[in-house]
Amino acid sequence: MRILITNDDGINSDGIIRLARAAKEFGEVWVVAPESQRSAASHSISLHNSIDVYPCEEFPVEGVFAYSCSGTPGDCVRVGGLSVMPERPDVVLSGINYGYNCASDIQYSATCGAAFEGAFQGYHAIALSEGACECHQVTDKYIKQVLKKLLAEPLAPGMIHNVNFPGCELSDCGGILYDRKVSRGMFYKDSYDVVENLDDGGVRYMVNGCYTPVAEEGTDFDAILNNYVSVGVVNNVGY
Repeated sequence: MRILITNDDGINSDGIIRLARAAKEFGEVWVVAPESQRSAASHSISLHNSIDVYPCEEFPVEGVFAYSCSGTPGDCVRVGGLSVMPERPDVVLSGINYGYNCASDIQYSATCGAAFEGAFQGYHAIALSEGACECHQVTDKYIKQVLKKLLAEPLAPGMIHNVNFPGCELSDCGGILYDRKVSRGMFYKDSYDVVENLDDGGVRYMVNGCYTPVAEEGTDFDAILNNYVSVGVVNNVGY
């Protein structure tokens, strides 16, 4: 199996390194990832500027073909599968993102956006995220088990698997919940604070998010709030 890995936290992030190590068990691994942070880029791609790709000689996982890219995560999937790799990938893995990508946040997520680009290109695609903390016990325990199951379950065009690992101690995790629906809620309800009044009548704003831990039963957000691994299928509305 030819596996293309990308993310939106940058090629040097801890999550992509751990994902590459886990993925090596399942096939030949190629990494094409942004040179730096690209969070909340959604499914954007570069059309009016060039994309620079460099081999990443110091990628710390032996046997992985790794490249940094100046573009978005969506660009990484496109240029990686269509040009960098000698053959098209069988599967795109996007992650492991630092921070959950579920509920309404999916629409902004460049982790999911890259996976949707993989699905658009005809690849089996899986997005993987975890809590924005330094506790990775649940992810490291279950990631190979989840990958083994999902890699054997190709999806219809336009659909991706979306996986979220709770950022809790392993002893506090209830296990894995499959077939989670996407919550219509949101982790943070946003408002905007005035930071500064600018010259010529301008105003500078800064987003201010209020954490709202309320979710519908059976959803991805509900699973995470209750310390379960959430696995579900998300359909790109554009299909």
